[in-house]
Amino acid sequence: MMLHGHNSSSDPTLNTRARSTWEIVRRVSRYLLPYKAMAAVTVGCAVLSLACSFAYPKLTQYVIDDVISGRRDDRLGWAMMALIGAFFMREVFTSVRIRVNNVFEQNVIFDMRREVFARLQRLPIPYFDQRSSGDLMTRVIEDVNSVERLLIDGTEQGTVAVLSIAGVLVILFSTSPVLAAVALAPMPILVGGAFWYTMTAHKRYRAQRQAASAMNALLMDNLQGVRQIKAFGRQDHEDARFAEKADDLRKGTLGVMLTWAFYSPAMAFAASLGTGLVLWVGGRMVIGGEITLGSLIGFVFYLNLFYEPVGRLHGLNQMLQSARASGERVFDILDTLPERPDRPDPMPSPLRGEVVYRDVGFSYGSDRVVLKNVSLHARPGEMIALVGPTGAGKSTLVNLLPAFYEATSGLITIDGQDISRVSLESLRSRISVVSQEPFLFNGTVRENIAYGKLDATEEELVNVARMANCLEFIQKLPEGFDSRVGERGVKLSVGEKQRVSIARALLKSAPILILDEATASVDTATEKLIQEALERLMTGRTSFVIAHRLSTIRNADQILVIRDGEVVERGTHEELVASDGLYARLARIQNTTFIEEGFEKLGSGHSVADIRRELPVPLCQTSS
Repeated sequence: MMLHGHNSSSDPTLNTRARSTWEIVRRVSRYLLPYKAMAAVTVGCAVLSLACSFAYPKLTQYVIDDVISGRRDDRLGWAMMALIGAFFMREVFTSVRIRVNNVFEQNVIFDMRREVFARLQRLPIPYFDQRSSGDLMTRVIEDVNSVERLLIDGTEQGTVAVLSIAGVLVILFSTSPVLAAVALAPMPILVGGAFWYTMTAHKRYRAQRQAASAMNALLMDNLQGVRQIKAFGRQDHEDARFAEKADDLRKGTLGVMLTWAFYSPAMAFAASLGTGLVLWVGGRMVIGGEITLGSLIGFVFYLNLFYEPVGRLHGLNQMLQSARASGERVFDILDTLPERPDRPDPMPSPLRGEVVYRDVGFSYGSDRVVLKNVSLHARPGEMIALVGPTGAGKSTLVNLLPAFYEATSGLITIDGQDISRVSLESLRSRISVVSQEPFLFNGTVRENIAYGKLDATEEELVNVARMANCLEFIQKLPEGFDSRVGERGVKLSVGEKQRVSIARALLKSAPILILDEATASVDTATEKLIQEALERLMTGRTSFVIAHRLSTIRNADQILVIRDGEVVERGTHEELVASDGLYARLARIQNTTFIEEGFEKLGSGHSVADIRRELPVPLCQTSS
């Protein structure tokens, strides 16, 4: 759930750089290439439909000057049949264009959205640390649609509008050069208006897209944190926060719409000035006998076919500015470098699971050092326990092993192979992760366990479920393995979700295990079931355990005490107790609950006696 303080890392516009209109148009145009035939049919049908529209002014002129003035009623029926035929063919071509255009449009949306999603899957973890999920969803769904409109509608409308303007100009000047020149009188106003709108619209559309992302980010935060909101009775508070974000979007959208409400009618009025001038000058020419009435009426009809595509170009300009703002956000994803270039070298097979950290350091930028010269050696099958206060760097240390983050110094090897020189796929296929807060997908129990091995047999699923101590509760569910767990596994208890995640890790059967123990928030009976499942999971595997209970780490082959990003103590439980250091002082407290709080208190000057007095009596035993 989003907090009160401003965090620049959650800014939806982080690292979204401005891009020129030409760059956006050039880059999105490549999505048309696989569908050149559809694009040609779409534009061709639009041009043919336009050609049929050109028949209307000419036939009208013919009816007025030749049929009506000449009282040739024998030709009136044929003229009307020709006019109806032109209208019919116009709509036939329009129907074909719409059908082909819809398929064209959806194919392009699919291609673009799939490419954006595929890139998201391959971006490094820090990219997601700095962006909200709601913002990224807005980019994949809404911004891709906006860019697509420029691709499809913009290409078609722009091509047809330009051809229409060129064709009508030829007809107008061939009919009457004088009237054609008069008709073009408002063009400086139209061009100047378009230039002004283009120069000022981008910042309004950008602000609108940013406001939409911020609102969607808050919405997703609230949906995921709805239990916390209700538990703290913060519905009114969240209503106010959402209203603030929604109001920003309202203002941003109004800023776009109100400007368009001024710009579009102003351009339409400028165009109507041309029509008025043509009627004024043309009317005097008809009175003076220089042209016929039918010629003037036909000219005015053609003039409408001139100004209508000019107005369409203004609308296209609006679409272009919107697509430019959205395109910047889409290409922010596509231009972000993926995780390190995949190496061709696989991990050794079979893998023994010997892990070595040699002087490993990690920092977020230049001002936040998290790990300093950490070294460790885990032999195959050993259990390495990591203990220390919150923020000491324990999670960062284990996250470097599957290359969720890249070490900024030092070397990490598995079976002697530098992990920075092997393919990420082969590296991660050898490592299982059971996190403190297990994540389940919104699917069935079967799908969540089988995520560890997509082609697992029913026998394998049942076997790992039994080993993870979750088969019994699964069989009691309404549909057994096919029961749906809800979003993030909401239909299951914390202990049930943890056991399902352990079953998933068992099914993957990787030789290296990363375990962020999660038994602190469950009852004693459930803790025992989870602990049994974890022991089965760790058997025969090199395990890294971020420990929260002293009882968990007593049997570890090595215990690393981490403080401020450094290993300050290491050894077995007995060795560390005998050394009478930080770990020994904590062990003497004999707190069977969480040990992180004890580390923090010891580090801040509290005595062992002080800590004992603060601990709940049932959870603290008196040292001997």
